[in-house]
Amino acid sequence: MILDDIPEFAAALPPLTAVAGLDLGTRTIGVAVSDTFLSVATPLETLRRRKFTQDAEALLALLAPRAIGGLVLGLPRNMDGSEGPRCQSTRAFARNLAGLWHGPITFWDERLSTVAAEKALLEADTSRKRRAEVIDHVAASYILQGALDRIAHVRG
Repeated sequence: MILDDIPEFAAALPPLTAVAGLDLGTRTIGVAVSDTFLSVATPLETLRRRKFTQDAEALLALLAPRAIGGLVLGLPRNMDGSEGPRCQSTRAFARNLAGLWHGPITFWDERLSTVAAEKALLEADTSRKRRAEVIDHVAASYILQGALDRIAHVRG
């Protein structure tokens, strides 16, 4: 079930389950996970993209042992807030994934998440090679943390 509203998404989450955040790129999928209290996002892994079926199988296999109750997909809006082809691609991925995974799925505006992740990695004095390896799942953790902070605010 795809929910565009974070309060509805939060209400649909099973109790004491973690949430996964996804940064969908054209070549990779960055994955981050939360704790079961929905307070901290942690970068997990970057999956190399192939075809949707293979991507979904790899993603579901990665998430299965982690008791994930919901998914937050980064929505790559344009800087003016409009939705372009990349947003359409992300929404199509979510629709296809919803046929295979039955938990709630929502979106989080991911504008500048990769910029923030790059800045954090630079501040940590991460080598260029290592930054290239981890940037996608670090960006996924920024996306997920934004959604977790909003959920905490909604739940007050």
